[in-house]
Amino acid sequence: MKTLPIVLHNKKILLIGAGKVALQKAKVLHNNNIDFEVIAQDVTTNIEEFTSKLKYKTFQSSDLKDYEIVIDATGNEDVTSLLLELKKQRNILLNVVDVPELCDFYFASLVQYGPLKIAVSSGGASPTITQVVRDKIKSMLPRELEQLTEEKLQLRKQNIIEPQKTKQETQQLLGKVYLVGCGTGDVELLTLKAYRIIQSVDVVFIDHLIADEILEIIPKETKRVFVGKQKGFHSVKQEEINELLLEHAKQGLSIARLKSGDPYIFGRGSEEAISMVENGIKVEVIPGISSAIAAPLLSGIAPTARGYATNLSIVSAHLAGNRVNLEWIPLLKYPNHTVVVLMGVSRAKEIKECAIKIGTDITKPVAVISNASRTNQSVNTGTLENLEELCTNAKRPALIVFGDVVNLHSVLPKFGE
Repeated sequence: MKTLPIVLHNKKILLIGAGKVALQKAKVLHNNNIDFEVIAQDVTTNIEEFTSKLKYKTFQSSDLKDYEIVIDATGNEDVTSLLLELKKQRNILLNVVDVPELCDFYFASLVQYGPLKIAVSSGGASPTITQVVRDKIKSMLPRELEQLTEEKLQLRKQNIIEPQKTKQETQQLLGKVYLVGCGTGDVELLTLKAYRIIQSVDVVFIDHLIADEILEIIPKETKRVFVGKQKGFHSVKQEEINELLLEHAKQGLSIARLKSGDPYIFGRGSEEAISMVENGIKVEVIPGISSAIAAPLLSGIAPTARGYATNLSIVSAHLAGNRVNLEWIPLLKYPNHTVVVLMGVSRAKEIKECAIKIGTDITKPVAVISNASRTNQSVNTGTLENLEELCTNAKRPALIVFGDVVNLHSVLPKFGE
């Protein structure tokens, strides 16, 4: 079966029937500004709202006149037989609704953005399939396409045609970056949305902290861009990552930037998001489970357990330029307070010295948690006094927990138990 989408222009169209099926066709014609006339003996719908050209009568041969396109929505075999006979004598295109083998053309499901129209057809095989596919396309395309198409229409009327510029503008509208929080590494701790995005995008950007089991769910045909020190690739500067994201997004591609933990918790997700927004690229942030929350939980440590802590602080010991951050150290002296330190293992000596200098109790409980939620997760507990020893052999990624809640480690259930 060979079919071809066509544009109707100044064609005389006759719709026969005024029931529910005919109403659907009338709406499609009306919504696309296509003029048509209706002949119907019985009107059981509000079809007159979509055309002023309605004749209340039984269809007869003489009614065909000079119509070029006829839509039979009567479901009446006698009307269909008459039209098939007339078709032998007249040069008309006939559509018998729901009888694809008798149709010269089919109604496609339309996605419309102003002058831009996208038609989906199954050749009459299944209108339901075309509707589902149409709705999927509609959910994927930005509404801004309508405005861009309108602008290009006005320029064309002025004989201004810029194909290369238009291509770039359209691709930029279609490109999108997802900042996907991948949590601590356990693929089952991904959100459903994160999983769906990873499975559906054109490109994924991967850094060195993304777990192998998450990499395994990336489809084989998806392009991978490594921006970390994993698998022999050198570390890429943040500015270069931003440029690479822009380069791919401007090609109209969908991109998942995989971020360990949560994109906005002591990561550089916000910098990437700002860069995309400033360059007119759509960006969406998918939350992930930060290790600051998950690691203690998976280690039998409840950061705000009643009777142990009434406050929780999450801090980083690392600043840009490989500088140490110790401004949070006074928090260690607060009673009933839990402090979770990210990127602090390599700064154990400075943390200990600063904490003791301001009078922090050297017996303050400490836990160092490595590879939370992964098969090689490990937890070492002790006190501030032996912090350096605890951190020396800790596998990365790792974090430090300070507070009385560390004592719960021996009581509460842990990952893998």
